[in-house]
Amino acid sequence: MAVGLADILKALKGLVVMSDALDALGTSLFNNQVPEAWMKVGYPSLMPLASWAVDLEQRLTFVNTWIEQGHPAVYWISGFFFPQAFLTGTLQNYARKNQIAIDSVQYGFKVLDKTEDEITEKPETGCYIRGLFLEGARWDKSSGELTESRPKELFVTFPLMWFTPEENREKPTEGIYDCPVYKTLVRAGTLSTTGHSTNFVLWVEIPSSLSQRHWIKRAVALFCALKY
Repeated sequence: MAVGLADILKALKGLVVMSDALDALGTSLFNNQVPEAWMKVGYPSLMPLASWAVDLEQRLTFVNTWIEQGHPAVYWISGFFFPQAFLTGTLQNYARKNQIAIDSVQYGFKVLDKTEDEITEKPETGCYIRGLFLEGARWDKSSGELTESRPKELFVTFPLMWFTPEENREKPTEGIYDCPVYKTLVRAGTLSTTGHSTNFVLWVEIPSSLSQRHWIKRAVALFCALKY
């Protein structure tokens, strides 16, 4: 990134040849788009360049704070390049701690009423997660379940969630909506060399008194990042 920016300045001054790659870089910068060369080695994002730069800085701050101050009480899932690895690692830590097979451990999910500022310590098991956005519905704090979106409200910030590893967990058959979590609004991806999707993260269970079909018709999903 730094080399490309330095070279485009030199090309504009006539000090180096304006190659096709530098021309494409300059055009993207002028149009407030993330250059394709950066996207190939970066994380999936639909943001314009200005928002992308702010998001990148926030990700670096998140990781640096983690390194300097230790594990945070609440993890920003949107700040991970590969969130599936973090979630799998949390399950592995639980399995090692309790000396059980990793294949027998699955996540349970709980939506929290607290804000990030109210949480000062990490849970004994699992992890607290923030940074998700909900489309097609909203969270009703008073009833503790999904409810219909407000008029002209496309996305809402979803509350903190507690991902709790459980051994031989039995999945609920009612009272929940199996909500997909994606990195971006594209809702599509390809299988990477790790066997994971490049966009889909996991399914989470959100309390709901309505049927799965009701929310599927509304295409309700959670996202780690929006377009802005």
